[in-house]
Amino acid sequence: MSVFKYDKDADGIVTITMDMTGPVNSMNEEYEQAMGETVAKLEAEQGLSGVVITSAKKVFFAGGNLHGLLAFEKGKDEARFMASLDKIKDQLRRLEKLPVPVVAAINGAALGGGYEICLACNYRVAWNDRSVQVGLPEVTLGLLPGGGGVVRLTNLLGIEAAAPYLLEGKKLDPAKASKAGLVDATVESLDELVPAAKKMILDNKSNAEAAVQPWDRKGFKIPGGRADHPKMAQVLMMAPTMTVKKTRGLLPAPIEILDCMAEAARLDFDTALKVESRGLTKLVGTPEAKNMITTFFFQLNQINSGASRPKDVPKKKVKKLGVLGAGMMGQGIAYVSAKAGIEVILKDISMEAAEKGKAYSEMLMDKAIKRGRATPQKKQDLLDLIKPTDQVDDLAGCDLIIEAVFENFELKNKILAETEDQLPENGVWGSNTSTLPITQLAEASRNAENFIGIHFFSPVDKMPLIEIICGEKTSGETLALAFDYTMQIRKTPIVVNDSLAFFTSRTFGTYLDEGVRLLSEGLHPIRVDNIGKGIGMPVGPLQVHDEVSLELGRKAGETWEAMGYKDKWGEREAMSEVLGFMIGEHQRGGRYHGGGFYDYENGQRQLWQPLLDKYYKADVEISDDDIGDRLMFRQVIETLKCLETNVLRTVADGNIGSIMGIGAPIHTGGFLQFINTYGAQKFVDRCRELAAAYGERFEPPQIVVDKAASGELFA
Repeated sequence: MSVFKYDKDADGIVTITMDMTGPVNSMNEEYEQAMGETVAKLEAEQGLSGVVITSAKKVFFAGGNLHGLLAFEKGKDEARFMASLDKIKDQLRRLEKLPVPVVAAINGAALGGGYEICLACNYRVAWNDRSVQVGLPEVTLGLLPGGGGVVRLTNLLGIEAAAPYLLEGKKLDPAKASKAGLVDATVESLDELVPAAKKMILDNKSNAEAAVQPWDRKGFKIPGGRADHPKMAQVLMMAPTMTVKKTRGLLPAPIEILDCMAEAARLDFDTALKVESRGLTKLVGTPEAKNMITTFFFQLNQINSGASRPKDVPKKKVKKLGVLGAGMMGQGIAYVSAKAGIEVILKDISMEAAEKGKAYSEMLMDKAIKRGRATPQKKQDLLDLIKPTDQVDDLAGCDLIIEAVFENFELKNKILAETEDQLPENGVWGSNTSTLPITQLAEASRNAENFIGIHFFSPVDKMPLIEIICGEKTSGETLALAFDYTMQIRKTPIVVNDSLAFFTSRTFGTYLDEGVRLLSEGLHPIRVDNIGKGIGMPVGPLQVHDEVSLELGRKAGETWEAMGYKDKWGEREAMSEVLGFMIGEHQRGGRYHGGGFYDYENGQRQLWQPLLDKYYKADVEISDDDIGDRLMFRQVIETLKCLETNVLRTVADGNIGSIMGIGAPIHTGGFLQFINTYGAQKFVDRCRELAAAYGERFEPPQIVVDKAASGELFA
C-alpha cells in the first residue's frame, strides 16, 4: 500500500494525500519511492484535469532527513548524495510539467522540503491557522534548500524579495505568506481546504497557462530583473560584502545561498538546479552544518519535548502569577506572561512603581500595533490581565510567585518572608536570581521543596531562554510547574543544578574576566573587543561588560565574598584592580551609569581615553589566535566544569544555554558541540599550550581528557 493515497474524483481531479510511516512526512527513501510512483501514475493518467497535494498529518511535510545529513562523510558520500538530489528534483520537475494544474493544499507547517514541494505546484492554498507556517529555514541549520527551493523562490519573487526567506530563513504564517506571494490563497477552516484547491483547478479549466509554471512560460522575466540587469548587477556586487559583514565570515551557508540565487537569475532553470545541488552537497560536509543541525534541531527538539521535565508529574498551567518588583526584569516577566493569557499581579513597594511597570507592556503593545502585529483589542486584552498593586494580599491564590528584585540576599529573604504565605499549599516560589545559590535562598522558605530558580534574560520580551535552577530540596512537582510555565510563555527551558551563578552567568563571567585580563596585560581595548566579535560572540567582552554594568559586577563580587565564595574559581586580581580603577577612582559603572570603558554621547560609542592611557602598552605582543582562543576557551572550559560537576545535567542544555543565554557563536553549535568538531584531543593539546603560556585556568578538565582518550563525542 502506497504511503501517498491516490484518489480521483468525478471531475478528473486526483488528490494525493501524503501519509508516510511515522509521525510526519519527510524527504527520505520512502518519500523518493512514493513520489516516483505517484508522478509516473499521474503522467499515465487518462482524463486528468488537475492534481491536489495535501497531507494526512498535522504537519504538511517536515523536510529532509537530518539523521542522514549528519551521517554524511566528506570525500566519500558526495556522489550518492548528488544522485539522491537529482532524483528528488527530477520528480518535482516532472510534477510541475504535468499538463494540468497542480495545487498544494497546505494543512500544516510546510517548511524546508515541504515548502519546496509546494513551490513545484502551480498554486498554493493554505489553512489560515496559527499551526501553519511556510518557509525555507535551511540556512538556520547551516544548509540551503536543495529540492529546488533556491531556484524556484528566486524565479518566483526575484532576488531582492526572496532574500529574507533564503538568507535569513524567515518563516511566515498564511496571512503574511499570502501578502508576500508565497501562497496564492487562504481558507478559514480545514474543511474548506481541499475543496478550495479543487475549485482553483476547475476555475482555470480554460486557462492554458494555469498548468505552466511562470519560469516555463515563453517570455518569462524574473521579477526585478536577471543577474545581468544593471540594478541587479549592482545588488549582487554589494551583497557578498554585506553578508560577510553580517556573518563575520563564520557561516558558509548564506554566501553559498547568495551564489545560488545569482546563478538562478543568470542561468537556464535546469542548469541552476544543478548549481543548487552542488551548493548543498558542499555545505552538508561542513562542521558548521553538523554543529547547527545537532544543536538547533536535535538538541533543541529534545529540550522542548520535555527531556528535562519529570515524566510522572501531570502537566499544569499557571493561571495566576505574582511578580514581585516592577523594574526592568519584573515588567518584562509580566508582559510575556500576560501575552500568554496568564493573570498577572505586578507588585512593587508603591502603586506608582507598579503602574510604571505595567506601562512597559502598554508601550510594547503600541509598538506592535504600529507594526501591524497587534490590534487595539489585543492590547486591551493583555493590559486587562496585568494588575499593578502595592498590596501583599492581592497575591493570594497565585499558582506561582516570581521575585525579580536586586541581587541582594537580605532583600530577597525579606520579600520572601512578607509574601510567601499568600501561596496555596502547592504554590511555587521562583527566584529570578542570576547568581545567588537557590539552596541558600531556600533556607529562608517555609517550604524549600516548593522553591526554585527561574532565571530570565534581559530584555525578557526578546530573549528566548529561561534557566531553571533546582536547589537541593526542590521537588519534581516544583520543577515540572516551572518547566510548564516556561513552555506556556513560549520560552526555551534549560534545567540545571545549583551552584554560585549556575551555568549561564558563571560561564559568561569568564568571557568578561578574560577580556579584562587582556586589557590589563596591555592590549588595545578595541582590539580585544574586535577579536571577541571576530570569534562570533555578539559583542566584545569590554563592550558587553559596559552593557550589563560594571557596577553590577562589582556588587556581585562583594555579595559572593560576603557569602564565603571568595576566589571560588581562581584569583580575580585583574578584575578587582580594573573595577577599582573604573568605579572606585572614576565612578564609571557602565553604560547606564554615565559611561564605562566607552563613552556614550549623542548615540555614539567612543573609547574612554583614560582607559587607553592607563592600560595600553604598544610593545605587548599577543597573537590574534591566542586572544581569540583565550576568549573562547575560557567559556568552553567553564562549561566543561559545569558538566563535570553536574551543574549542567545534559549536553543539550549546555549547548542551547550557551547560545541562547550567553551568545556562543552560532556556527559552533554551542560550547560543548564546539569540542566535537574541533576535536577533543586537539582541544586538550591547545588548552595545555594556553595554560603553559597564560596560566592554569586553561588546564583542560578531566572530563574532556577522558573524551579525548575514548574518542567519544559530547552528546
